[in-house]
Amino acid sequence: MATTTAGGLAAVDRPLLDKKWLVFAIGIYTVFYIWVRWYEGVYGWSAGLDSFAPEFETYWMNFLYTEIVLEIVTASILWGYLWKTRDRNLAALTPREELRRNFTHLTWLVAYAWAIYWGASYFTEQDGTWHQTIVRDTDFTPSHIIEFYLSYPIYIITGFAAFIYAKTRLPFFAKGISLPYLVLVVGPFMILPNVGLNEWGHTFWFMEELFVAPLHYGFVIFGWLALAVMGTLTQTFYSFSHLFERELCPDIR
Repeated sequence: MATTTAGGLAAVDRPLLDKKWLVFAIGIYTVFYIWVRWYEGVYGWSAGLDSFAPEFETYWMNFLYTEIVLEIVTASILWGYLWKTRDRNLAALTPREELRRNFTHLTWLVAYAWAIYWGASYFTEQDGTWHQTIVRDTDFTPSHIIEFYLSYPIYIITGFAAFIYAKTRLPFFAKGISLPYLVLVVGPFMILPNVGLNEWGHTFWFMEELFVAPLHYGFVIFGWLALAVMGTLTQTFYSFSHLFERELCPDIR
């Protein structure tokens, strides 16, 4: 008899790859960041050029306070839920369910990669352009409020959620700590603490917003650590092959 989930759906009837979640993972970031970019385009120029103006407090500092609170709440709920609902009996995991979870894990990794693109690529490149165009009068510029304090925490939350999912639901990753996975999530996470060094440097040294400046080397190095996704994917695909090596293909329907 097939086991059922909390929602009453038979485990054997659940699709191996739930494409709806894959589309949702990509779509939610895309739609949200298109709105964020629209907001920046409208209020960046009209209310974001003078940090001493009252409209800056209204449209940008309140934006900053709100996003920080929402990020803390989201991380607490998401990470807490993934840990609370962890599988405490992975030894009883059926081959089909393990394969399904591997596909779900890949969806998490796709979401993480897409979030990193927006944060560590799109908004980071845009920030350099912004500050080459407009001289900053505060560390909390419109581009920084979006880049450092919104897009970076979002990919950090997503990356650690993927790590927790793999650690608590996949036998291969539950056995110990995956070094590539650790580098994959901790490396880009360290870009956020590096923001402190970056802002300290810009406060005491007047320098151009060039990515080749030594002050920005930390962003590049920690960003490159995202290449550890190759090792993580290798381990993930090995866990796939491990199922087939046990000759369990007939059980996967």
